[in-house]
Amino acid sequence: MARLFKASPWYLVLWMSFCFLLPITKKIWRQEWTPKVFFPASRTVFQVTSSSLEDEEVRELQELLMWPDPHGNISLKSSTSPFSCECHILHPKSTYLVGEYLKVVLTTQDHWKRPKTYGGDFFRAKLHTPALKAGVTGMVTDHQNGTYTVSFLLPWPGDVNISIRLVHSSEVVQIMKKARNLRPDKVYFQGRFQRNGTEETTECNLEIPGRPVCEYGDQRNGETWVCVRPKNLPCDSLVYHSAGGYRKITNKIEDSLMAGVLTNKELPIQIPPVHVISRNNSLDITGTDKLPPCSPGMVATQPSGFYYNDKWTTLTCSHKRFPTSAEASACLKGKIVYMFGDSTLRQWWEYLLSFIPTIRQIDLHVGYKSGPLLAVDPGNGLVIQWRGHGSPLRTTMTMMADLHYMANDISNIGGGPDVVIVFTIWAHFTTYPVEVYIRRVRNIRRSITELLQRSPKTTVIIKTANTGYKSIYGSDWLSLQLDIILRKMFSELPVAIVDAWDMTSCHYLMDNIHPGKVIIQNEVDMFLSFICPH
Repeated sequence: MARLFKASPWYLVLWMSFCFLLPITKKIWRQEWTPKVFFPASRTVFQVTSSSLEDEEVRELQELLMWPDPHGNISLKSSTSPFSCECHILHPKSTYLVGEYLKVVLTTQDHWKRPKTYGGDFFRAKLHTPALKAGVTGMVTDHQNGTYTVSFLLPWPGDVNISIRLVHSSEVVQIMKKARNLRPDKVYFQGRFQRNGTEETTECNLEIPGRPVCEYGDQRNGETWVCVRPKNLPCDSLVYHSAGGYRKITNKIEDSLMAGVLTNKELPIQIPPVHVISRNNSLDITGTDKLPPCSPGMVATQPSGFYYNDKWTTLTCSHKRFPTSAEASACLKGKIVYMFGDSTLRQWWEYLLSFIPTIRQIDLHVGYKSGPLLAVDPGNGLVIQWRGHGSPLRTTMTMMADLHYMANDISNIGGGPDVVIVFTIWAHFTTYPVEVYIRRVRNIRRSITELLQRSPKTTVIIKTANTGYKSIYGSDWLSLQLDIILRKMFSELPVAIVDAWDMTSCHYLMDNIHPGKVIIQNEVDMFLSFICPH
């Protein structure tokens, strides 16, 4: 052994790092939880007890989420048709200048080609130039009378194409809203109980009304998780958690409205490419080189940036690029990076491990899809971890002891100038009423607030929602609603925002809840820009 360390000092450093980290990881990652038996006599689904100030915040957030409902009875023929919408440029010109805005008027029709008289359709729009690998997100304004205005910033010169997609008709949005509020059990989970060679598996969720359940409460933040009580085993024998399945909750009419032939369909726009010329032979449309360095607390612009040659340029701050592993490694030197969230953030962890060759994963022998995952770069003093945000988490079988509420883990971090916390939370909450999500985010916000009070130099970064979901169990519309809540609830804190929504919505790659490597690279560059702005 001595000969091995003498020949390879790197192993000695790694071994010492592991020995140092092991007791810490055991303490932090294996926190005890105390179950209790709970037999509901009468339960209200997802009832949340809160103060008057919290109630007021919920009301304000719900006002931000207001969405027009369709008129009359829902039918396929009376719903918005993606094949009959009409578009034209408002005040068209032969040539536009970089930095100007282009506005498009969109008029909707139903499948009988009758003009729609109400709004509520969910469109996504972008300008793009495929040859330049360039794209920017358009902003849609609903006039609630069947017409919409789509506004596009023109960030680069050349011929640009308009793309508008009807993701969901207003009729489908109403179906999703109803399913979200009334059928949160459409996605369910399983708990495996074990004791003395006996096993039982029962259904679990945030709430299961009308059945005797075991309740697993968290005293610190008031969160609960319940499982149907096993017949022959006690509640404290719950060992494993896993995804259960998806219940079919839609009828034939709803299925026809949500069919793939009508979902996320590009409108047949008869508008030729728009010609854009540069003001000064430069792509610098807003003086981005003169913008302040990226720092927490900045308010994102709309749009927040654009792609050109597959590189993201933010319009909020003067961000940096990290094209080589050496530059990324130098930025992260001496940092302790905590990542909390879902698989869309785990992609950042995976990218860094593949991009920086000196980072090595330490196998903690836990479920990969829930974590915790740990990696170190001993030569650069870097520690980086990722772990799931806790229940509800659609994952393979994992130990309950490894599922922590994010707020609790953040409360256990001391913070400091070399500590970076980055999190995302949205994808696994699209099936629940927004009040459930607000409660969870409120607990996270409280922990972040306390962390920044005791360690104001800690860097906190939020990755927003991706586009990619297109079903009753998860939709871009549902994700957008949660994204609006998250941004608003953290708007008064000095945290940084990586706008994954814009970065996934205007790229040429097809929508995917787990976007391609080129998008992840641009997201990570933004992440590193907040850590190393100079």
